[in-house]
Amino acid sequence: MGCTDSSKIHAIEMIARQIRRDAIWMSTKAGCGHLAPALSVADIVAVLYGGIMRHDPKNPAWPQRDRFILSKGHGCLALYSVLSQMGYFDRRLLGGFCSEYGTMLAGHPERSLPGVEANTGSLGHGIALGLGMALGARLDGLDYLVFVLVGDGELEEGSNWEAAMAAARHEAGNLVVIVDRNGLQLGGFTEKISRLEPLDQKWQAFGWNVKTVNGHDIPELMATIASVRHAQAQPTVVIAHTVKGKGLEIAENKVEWHYKALTREQYNALDPELRLEVL
Repeated sequence: MGCTDSSKIHAIEMIARQIRRDAIWMSTKAGCGHLAPALSVADIVAVLYGGIMRHDPKNPAWPQRDRFILSKGHGCLALYSVLSQMGYFDRRLLGGFCSEYGTMLAGHPERSLPGVEANTGSLGHGIALGLGMALGARLDGLDYLVFVLVGDGELEEGSNWEAAMAAARHEAGNLVVIVDRNGLQLGGFTEKISRLEPLDQKWQAFGWNVKTVNGHDIPELMATIASVRHAQAQPTVVIAHTVKGKGLEIAENKVEWHYKALTREQYNALDPELRLEVL
């Protein structure tokens, strides 16, 4: 890896670290939020915004921009952090997460916030929305990519597979779905609730290009996702194996942390590397 590549990887690592610090701080300050789901996608979101996607914070409606849909909208703490780091809005707004009436930083993303492409949170709709955007690029003669980040538990929704069939049928090669494969959902482990495996073979059977990565290995994520821009005609799915609650030991791989925040005492006892300030 060359010097420039190393510098880029380091910069993305810093974005991911800040995402985790912001997410922990926002949820603790508000006393609510889906903390663990945000921590599991921090590295993925950092790679997309810091190294892969074409986007312009000064012109969020730029027609040539790549689109990102956080279908698992409950992971919005990560999205809010990265959008603020990129300059889409003033970082001081993070302090209003779920704590002010009319805040633009609600419990799920809304398009009133600069940089958010779609209202999400009702699970199972992101792939269909992304397919519509991807086909829109074809109609408009544009070459942007559409990235959709879905939860693994979310894949229990049949609407995802209807959209997957349609995407393959229409050869939507500019559509990229990333699965946050942390193995946990609201009620427990995915394989004990509604078995998804063999997940890679399911996507292959639906006619998709399938890639599997370590969702916390930034160089691997970069190389894998970057290769998609010049991919074949078929849509691509990246199955990213992650740890729910990654980076916060008390929350890692714990189902009860799907929707939970630290107490202020727990927050203040954290390693300073994980917090922004004393609450």
